[in-house]
Amino acid sequence: MRILLVEDDTSLGSAICDYLTRESFLVNHVATLAAARSCFPADYAVVVLDLGLPDGNGLALLPHIFRQADPPAILILTAQDRLSDRVRGLDAGADDYLVKPFDLPELTARLRALERRRAGRHSPQIELGAVIVDTVSREVRLDGEAVELTAREYALVVAFAEHPDRTLSRRQLEDALYTFDSGTLSNVVEVYVSRLRRKFGRDAIRTIRGIGYRWGNAGRDGGKVPE
Repeated sequence: MRILLVEDDTSLGSAICDYLTRESFLVNHVATLAAARSCFPADYAVVVLDLGLPDGNGLALLPHIFRQADPPAILILTAQDRLSDRVRGLDAGADDYLVKPFDLPELTARLRALERRRAGRHSPQIELGAVIVDTVSREVRLDGEAVELTAREYALVVAFAEHPDRTLSRRQLEDALYTFDSGTLSNVVEVYVSRLRRKFGRDAIRTIRGIGYRWGNAGRDGGKVPE
């Protein structure tokens, strides 16, 4: 899941980024409204938005977010004694809020819940035919057997799982694999698609020439690629 974190507290922002990265989230961290606006358009699942930013109130970012073709969910961070901020944020269109200080496991649980709601799902498990992806345990099973994946392989599987009937462009898959400051190799998508085909079958991911890639038929009927 790709997250935009807008938080000007350096120590808090770093702690959130480190924890979410360990939990297999992809996080872009910025500290100002101007920097947050420059991050769009991009395929974020959730924006975690602090309200007290150096160049204005975080709520000023909401109209910009809502103009996106597929707006992300919004979780606002607010001080414990600012009920008015929470009310204004929810009335302005935010989906949830978290009061500082908060526990990082609660933040991750709320982020996953927002993504399920955004995708119209109630369960943390996503089924792709013979493949089951558990977004809480981060376990992926093929025909009932666990498949060992690297963090980036898992991120790519989740990208396909969250858009099972869509062809994803190379740029969308690159966004799923890397944050802005990670850098990308020119053939990174092809490399990871090839790895996933070895693990799920050559027909698991279809190449749509000139457009991108689409999840296909994984499992025993999908034709495992020989080692």
